Amino acid sequence: MNLIFKALVASLLILLSGSVLAQQSQDYGDYVVHYNALNTNLLPPQVAKANNILRSGSRALLNITVLKKSGDTTSPAHARVTAAAINLTGQRRQIQLREVSEPASGDSDLGAVYYLGEFRINNEETFDFQIEITPDGEDRLLTLNFRQQFFTEN
Repeated sequence: MNLIFKALVASLLILLSGSVLAQQSQDYGDYVVHYNALNTNLLPPQVAKANNILRSGSRALLNITVLKKSGDTTSPAHARVTAAAINLTGQRRQIQLREVSEPASGDSDLGAVYYLGEFRINNEETFDFQIEITPDGEDRLLTLNFRQQFFTEN
């Protein structure tokens, strides 16, 4: 599982290195939240299979990562994360997120924690995402809002 998860992370980073799929982040002082959403068809088949993600032109994946700052470094943080996507006609979709965590594999590797959720999309559909994050051990609610348009294959 360790190698499979690292393959997912590497694949997502490669996919997100392009300008169209650039990973975004929001700074909250003690925390940084990285987020992205992409069509699941863009995932390599072996990564999708290993993480039980349905590859389809009509499905998207929301990926949220919460990092706690400590000096000049960050480390993965567990959190309670909820997400909803509202399209431009007002239809609301709750996105069920699941936590995927990878334990540290050595002194230099801090491990990883991701929150992944899949949802249906239509061609040229635009969503306003509303994400609420409460890091473990914190009372403060971090809110994240962003808009993204999706394109499907015909």
